Amino acid sequence: MERIDIPKIQLRQTVWLSLDTLRANKFRSFLTILGVVIGVTSVIAVASIIQGLNNVVQDRIAALGTKVFFVSRIPPFIFSRLPERIRKRKFLYLEDAIAVREQCPSVEYATPFQQRAVFTGQPNLVRYGNERVESAVLRSAEPQYISVLPIFSMRDGRFISDFDNEHSAMVCAIGSGIADTLFPSVDPVGKEINLNGQMFLVIGVFERDPGLFGGPGIDQFVMIPYNTFHKFYPEIEDNILLVSAYDPALLSKAQDEVVDVLRRRRRVPTREENDFEMQSPDILSQVWEQLTGAVVILTMVISSIGLLVGGIGVMNIMLVAVTERTHEIGIRKAVGARRRDILAQFLIEAMTLTGTGGVIGILAGSLISLAVRTFLPALPSEVSLLWIATAFSVSVGVGLFFGIFPARRAAELDPIVSLRYE
Repeated sequence: MERIDIPKIQLRQTVWLSLDTLRANKFRSFLTILGVVIGVTSVIAVASIIQGLNNVVQDRIAALGTKVFFVSRIPPFIFSRLPERIRKRKFLYLEDAIAVREQCPSVEYATPFQQRAVFTGQPNLVRYGNERVESAVLRSAEPQYISVLPIFSMRDGRFISDFDNEHSAMVCAIGSGIADTLFPSVDPVGKEINLNGQMFLVIGVFERDPGLFGGPGIDQFVMIPYNTFHKFYPEIEDNILLVSAYDPALLSKAQDEVVDVLRRRRRVPTREENDFEMQSPDILSQVWEQLTGAVVILTMVISSIGLLVGGIGVMNIMLVAVTERTHEIGIRKAVGARRRDILAQFLIEAMTLTGTGGVIGILAGSLISLAVRTFLPALPSEVSLLWIATAFSVSVGVGLFFGIFPARRAAELDPIVSLRYE
């Protein structure tokens, strides 16, 4: 004779009773979990956008290389007024780059560059015929520049040569965006463009690179020989040094060697801090993490409020349900339901409510993520399985936490009193 598993049957009955109750009050159940839906939706939508942007930033850092670093006079990404001690620092010069090349055994390349751009208050006008570009970034470069930063690869033509630099040649390499604007139907290589009133021969076009998050990328660059730049813009004295080690494993050693050479050249006293800044490409990641950290905190606050409201709503509706179903609870206890069966029934109802809200929020957040990726390509988004699992777990946890009090209240009802309740 087959043995009947009574506890298993009772658990199954408890689950079905819970689901039947929720199905009988669909609209009320949805209004109850609306706060949970809003909280989970906001978390999934924002997290997916940030995840996608994180991937873009990491790809950009990887493209810059793992053995490259920059040396500059002032810190990057400073948007407030600089302290006087930084503003008074001496400029970096070509001679500093030469000293680094000659005196740092771990350094493979050290090349300076300078630039003019609208975001530094120095706009550049590029023209060809009736076409014009007013937002170009003009940068000087030595031939070694693209060996250090392979992200500046050539689509057509060639880059600046030693001969071009030594003779201050009037040549330039331009970004694909500028090439497409000035030369929509012809090959730009071999054509002359007007750059800030001077005629330059286009010798090459860079591979397409629209930039990070819609900012100026290589598509907006015009690069001319270092000596040519110095000839036309002698008032721009400051340089940024682009340095690469022979191997990523030697990066830290190369940085120490560069610090030692520059401190000696700039006569920095032993106990004083460096009067220059050194940054690896991962500075971009660090700045990005600081920016997104505030967004994540704000999202967590908004979602927490939504989950709190949803949890309070669940507790309220479950307390109402206990009152409405007091007679039903009495009948169940009279026919053998145990205290833990009643407790499980109400906890399952609460967790099912908030879990359903979590699923709806995950679907809504994923749809928002898809819409953002489709209509705003500059803001890529990617739904993370980790965030999905976290959001669902938290939503179910909210039901468990806020459902305990009503469930215990229902489980502790006296069956005799409950049967008399009308």
